[in-house]
Formats: sequence, C-alpha cells, structure tokens
Amino acid sequence: MTQPRYTPELLDELKVLGLFNPVNHQEGIKVHSSAEPTMIEATRRLYQKGLVTQADGGYLTALGQEAAEHARDLLTILGTADVTT
Repeated sequence: MTQPRYTPELLDELKVLGLFNPVNHQEGIKVHSSAEPTMIEATRRLYQKGLVTQADGGYLTALGQEAAEHARDLLTILGTADVTT
C-alpha cells in the first residue's frame, strides 16, 4: 500500500474545508476572484470532486460535510495529542 502524499494542493483543500461553519450547514462560503490563487484552485478542485456545490464555494455536499468533519477531527486529534516520547 502506498503512503498518502500530503501535497500543498491537498493541504489547500483542507484549508478551504475548514472555512465552512461546522454547526450550520446552511451557511456557505464564496471564494472571490481576489482571493489567493491557491485557494481559488483548491475550491475548484473540491467542486470537481463533488465536495462543494459551486466552483467558487457555495455549500458543502453530503460528502463535503463528511470530509470537513473528518478534517476537523484530525486537527483536533493532532492538536491535542501528547507528543512526548
């Protein structure tokens, strides 16, 4: 099994997912043309993958909601993990 690659593009997609309100799924986002190009492209990729409803953001799809939840969980785990050895 190959190891997943944490590319800059993947990390940008995770950043965009983190912009969505975890409590209110009726609240979307709009990534404006003046945003960082990396965020614009990350949002387009999320749209192509079926995680958001519009190429410039919109709302999370059901799959996007699940992905965002997992991303938040991972950040919580990594942020609170005991790193002593």
